[in-house]
Amino acid sequence: MKQPREESQILEDLAELTASPGYVHAVAHISHRDNVIHIKGKLKPSDMEPLFSRARLIRTELTTLIGLMVKKPLDFSPQRIEVVEDYVNRTDSLMRELHDAMSYPTFAAMFEAVKNGATPPDPWHGSGMREPIFYGTESAYAFQYRDLVPEKYAADDDWMFKSKGFTSGQARTIAKTMCALMDEKGTRLFVDARTANVPPTTWLPAFEFVPDEVAIHSGVVTEVVEAFFRAFLFAGDNSAFKEVGDFNEVAARPLLPTDRGTVLLFSHYAICEALYESPFFWMWDDKPYRQTAARHRGAFTEQFAARCLTGVFGREHVHTNVNLHRGKDIVGEADVLVIYGDRLIIVQAKAKKLTIAARKGNDNQLKADFAAAIQDSYDQGWTCANEMLAGACRLVDDNEKEVELPPSIKEVFLVSLVSEHYPALAFQASQSLKFQITDVIRPPFVMDVFFLDTLTEMLATPLRLLGYVKLRVAVWGKLMSGHELTVLGYHLKQNLWLDEKYDSVMLEDSIAQDLDTAMLVRRDNQPGDATPVGILTKMRGTRFESLIKEIEVRADPATLELGFHLLSMNEDSCRSVHHILETIARQTKIDGKRHDATLASSTHPGGVCFHCNPMPSPEAISVLETHCAKRKYQQRATQWFGVSVSPAGKVQFGVTLDSPWEACDEMERLTADMKPVLKVRDALPQYVRELNCMKLGRNDLCYCGSGLKYKKCCLP
Repeated sequence: MKQPREESQILEDLAELTASPGYVHAVAHISHRDNVIHIKGKLKPSDMEPLFSRARLIRTELTTLIGLMVKKPLDFSPQRIEVVEDYVNRTDSLMRELHDAMSYPTFAAMFEAVKNGATPPDPWHGSGMREPIFYGTESAYAFQYRDLVPEKYAADDDWMFKSKGFTSGQARTIAKTMCALMDEKGTRLFVDARTANVPPTTWLPAFEFVPDEVAIHSGVVTEVVEAFFRAFLFAGDNSAFKEVGDFNEVAARPLLPTDRGTVLLFSHYAICEALYESPFFWMWDDKPYRQTAARHRGAFTEQFAARCLTGVFGREHVHTNVNLHRGKDIVGEADVLVIYGDRLIIVQAKAKKLTIAARKGNDNQLKADFAAAIQDSYDQGWTCANEMLAGACRLVDDNEKEVELPPSIKEVFLVSLVSEHYPALAFQASQSLKFQITDVIRPPFVMDVFFLDTLTEMLATPLRLLGYVKLRVAVWGKLMSGHELTVLGYHLKQNLWLDEKYDSVMLEDSIAQDLDTAMLVRRDNQPGDATPVGILTKMRGTRFESLIKEIEVRADPATLELGFHLLSMNEDSCRSVHHILETIARQTKIDGKRHDATLASSTHPGGVCFHCNPMPSPEAISVLETHCAKRKYQQRATQWFGVSVSPAGKVQFGVTLDSPWEACDEMERLTADMKPVLKVRDALPQYVRELNCMKLGRNDLCYCGSGLKYKKCCLP
């Protein structure tokens, strides 16, 4: 492995290059090349592929270039296309070299240890974390930063208007308008260039703005737009920015002044992120307001989590600021508590960021930041979970109402939530979080508010969301990804049920492009499909989907267990369940009798008995319970499920048996002559054959349930 040059040498070359005459045109070229999505008709996942190219410069790299460029006065002198292209090529080469230089010390130490037969050092601490922090996947979509601003800062609007001249809502509108104008200008340049069959001499006009045009298009008065420009206008020489990880003022103030009364803004993301993050630091500088700002920041995180989860579980299942009273003492507080059936979700929220020292690889600061943002919140959640399970506490929410826990708690999920962009959060959590598990308390789930927003947007029912959380925490330590969005994107495509034969699975960031597309359609009004092709679409219109929808509205523990079992199936198994339900329903319509089908799991001992009854009755319930008990015993399973449906596919009642298998002479006798249970993949042909053997007379009622005679309905 060839040793690259020192980072400082590469940054010196970059600084010299960015000071070249007219280099700002190269920045405009790169911004257009690496941040623009070209759409024909509706937005498709394939349109997102360029954003995952390894040749593309990501936001942190572009911000680094701009931060170096503004150290000198901007030079707008026109340059020939060949000159700009040379700037771009040299920039790309130096940025690749910078990445290699940042990665080299970590991997060189590992290679040296292996070569000498020694144990490789742990690469993911101290300076080894600089690379994943700088090059890690973005936490948020740009529109999330933009649209959460009024919610995050609504309580501070009076301060913002008095101190800065605009409210959070006005700021959001202005930022959204500037991004829309950027798209319009860029599209015009692109169309004109294609018509003329020559590239634009410069892309800079797409990124240049004057207050009046923004005011006209936004409907916000010019004085307020000018106040917004002043607040986010870069000033000075960025002298604090000397190396990667240093404070770079253009990240906080992304509007660059020109000598012609305009400003430059090179990406949507830059202004949206600055708008989300910078106001808090303005308020922090106002010492009399500091405590109020901090209180509002913490309240936002908790209230946002409660709002997202209420949208999924309903207000009656979500409780906020729940104090745990043991006698006269308060022994814990859950920021947000979800109680659904026999499942609990405990959310502990923190408004913490990764400090500059940590970003630069200071190991002690990395540990301190992680402890404050993640470890402390997990420990608080763990304490609350154990106190709740002990049963000696009285729970009281922020409205002084007592919160009742279910008599039996099957699982507790601990969520550590941060409100800010925390680089490489998933990776740091996998490497650094110290946690415990029990039969009830599951491994932790660490996320930011942006992922919670996406998660509750895409999995908007209790069964779907809890099912995903169960699957996700089950693969803690087994699954590696740059961000939780990648894991969710994988799940939405094909279900997050990993084969036990794999010890470790790594997911590429590009797996999330279907999810990214759907979120842009849902939240940014782009034309396209609002739901990724996969688990939410492939079973539409089937009896399997109808069954899931009925289960989704029931909060009882037994029905939840059945739902989790069904959601763990792969696509082929889901289709087999649909066809088998169709088959037994037709049989019942034909002869008016009960028909059943039993399916065993292909992955672990367990299964489901489906009964189709003309009418529900106590006898039918007893028959299903007995059938399930026998099958559970025969298969030596811990769990077995039963569900009875009507000929129209409506759920009548269900059975869940969940207990360790134990040998029993009586059950041995009862199951001695039972036929083996068919696996899901093998069951369908048998039930179809049975249906085909059932002959209808021409004058019999048709099996479809129409009420017509067979000869006047479905007879071929």
